[in-house]
Amino acid sequence: MKHNDMELMICLASRYLEDNSIVVVGTGAPCAAAMLAQRVYSPRLMIMFEAGGIGPLLPSMPISVGDSRTFYRALAASSMPEVMETCQRGLVDYTFLGGAQIDQYGNINSTMIGTDYKKPKVRLPGSGGANDLASLCWKTMMITPQDPKRFTEKIDFITSPGYLTGPGAREEAGLPPGSGPYKVITNLCVIGFDEETRRMKVESTHPGIEKEKIIENTGFELLWDDNLTISDPPSDEELRCLREEVDPYKYIIGRA
Repeated sequence: MKHNDMELMICLASRYLEDNSIVVVGTGAPCAAAMLAQRVYSPRLMIMFEAGGIGPLLPSMPISVGDSRTFYRALAASSMPEVMETCQRGLVDYTFLGGAQIDQYGNINSTMIGTDYKKPKVRLPGSGGANDLASLCWKTMMITPQDPKRFTEKIDFITSPGYLTGPGAREEAGLPPGSGPYKVITNLCVIGFDEETRRMKVESTHPGIEKEKIIENTGFELLWDDNLTISDPPSDEELRCLREEVDPYKYIIGRA
């Protein structure tokens, strides 16, 4: 079946969410990835929402983290403090974050563009719970288009910490050892992080995407996995589920 870039990114992200793991998601593509994973791969995946929904069986795509659907057949209708406390206790495996800029160490900016905080060129939505999630969840993932303005050498503001300045920096800042950025899934490739340098390392390229195109759309030097592979395209079952059950009105997959 033919697919668009958004469908490819969602399907690839869903495959990383193992059964019996816990993921905190917002709305949009991350929520679609979690819903798809729960239906196809990981029936015991526990989904959590920042506003307090814990373990819902989502009947359809919610439009906000406080949507009543985020509590449908849930284990608990709790609160933001309880969700954040669960992250602080080290119980949450995955989270998805987004932003306007990301650097080679996975630091994310969703606060401002410019050099003057009081008078920025662009004022962005800010952190919300993103800093807490990036700091306290074990693995952070990102689903995003790839271009040199977004993937930049130096971000204008660190809203959500990745590996900060490199090896050991998260631990020195008091963040949980072993936590940090995990995967960045773009319209061009899947990127992981090198264990020694903590820099972005391309693990797979999407079908038909040349290495040169990825380099052109990145504002810093990428590392490349020695066993670089081609991303597996969405299966017919993934696409059927995504289109018919997860996002039948194309709120998300129609954005491509």
